[in-house]
Amino acid sequence: MSAPASPSLNPSASSRADHRLQLLEGSRALFPALVAAMAQAREDILFETYIFDFHGDSLTVAEALAQAAERGVQVRVVLDGVGTPKIPQRWVQRWSEAGVNWRVYEPLGWVGLALPTRWRRLHRKLCVVDRVVAFCGGINLLDDFHDPHQRARLAHPRLDFAVQVHGPMVHAVHATMTQLWWRMQLSQQLRHTQMSEALETLREHEAGPLPVSRGRYRLVLRDNLRHRRSIQRSYLQAIGRAKHEILIANAFFLPAGKLRRALVRAAQRGVKVRLLLQGHYEYLLPYRASRQVYGPLLAAGVEIREYTPSYLHAKVAVIDSRWLTVGSSNLDPLSLLLAREANVVAQAPSVAADLRRALMQAMDQGGRLIGPHDHEGRTWGQRLLDWTAYSLMRMAIFLTARRY
Repeated sequence: MSAPASPSLNPSASSRADHRLQLLEGSRALFPALVAAMAQAREDILFETYIFDFHGDSLTVAEALAQAAERGVQVRVVLDGVGTPKIPQRWVQRWSEAGVNWRVYEPLGWVGLALPTRWRRLHRKLCVVDRVVAFCGGINLLDDFHDPHQRARLAHPRLDFAVQVHGPMVHAVHATMTQLWWRMQLSQQLRHTQMSEALETLREHEAGPLPVSRGRYRLVLRDNLRHRRSIQRSYLQAIGRAKHEILIANAFFLPAGKLRRALVRAAQRGVKVRLLLQGHYEYLLPYRASRQVYGPLLAAGVEIREYTPSYLHAKVAVIDSRWLTVGSSNLDPLSLLLAREANVVAQAPSVAADLRRALMQAMDQGGRLIGPHDHEGRTWGQRLLDWTAYSLMRMAIFLTARRY
């Protein structure tokens, strides 16, 4: 088989039961796809993201939303109050004049993150246009080459993925986003004691459960109501069925005991288990905490590589070159126990093959191998730092009164 073109330039596609799935690598692939879909919108655009950084190529999407609203398209945007605490005044004016409707999910206010309940963030990255095409992944509205921490240009692009979806799953994405929009309106009305308006909103938009996509192509959610363990369960089921290979790339890796044991058992029964994790880290605490759980995985024969050229922000997996997941959920407590997350899970061999190729290339060209001797050879200072970071993460989970 000849090598395919880069997924960032020519996304792969797979179809079954009227589903078409395309893999997009990085903002340099996602943003043009979003802009093209928004340019064709005629009815509505629903958009959710954790970070909307109004800088560089992200501005092309901000402008596409404004232009769609000016054409009469109903545009609804939800931004997280931690990831996007403030919209620049220029864009407040631009969106307001164009008719873009936007809401901020759980703005922090004066309380900040002092209360553990405020750690429950909107971490999903979703978009649906005219109920025809949807997007889901881990990519924020953040230019691939922009470092928001240093406000500088990265030497290499951030590693991340999304998928573009056509087919029945799009209706599940639309319903999911619509329900959140009206729940936020209901919450706002209740805060302002607009009881009659709140009851009307409840009657109109809370009539029944969300439609669920099933079969080989599924939208899998995590929230604090009906879907507390859904994403973790999807990983456990796929890992338990793995026969040949498990390949996981995850930005913040601190899985619960069940997931760690599932990976160990898979390796022990002869499955090749490969992990691509952060090496060029964004935040010290989760990076050091994840290293505390390397030991049993390495002892079982799991291959661990840390990605060093740039930030690894991906939350993806490929199993047996058939099953894949692409989404917003890290394998850490914040994602698996607190945040609103959304992953696409699919049995799509051609897309899985392209995702696998992209991950293997990242491992081969930028993955620093962490062997058992490297891990055991840590200094006492490094061991103490890892243990302290892990303990602090565990304490954070204890404060949320959740078993992990």
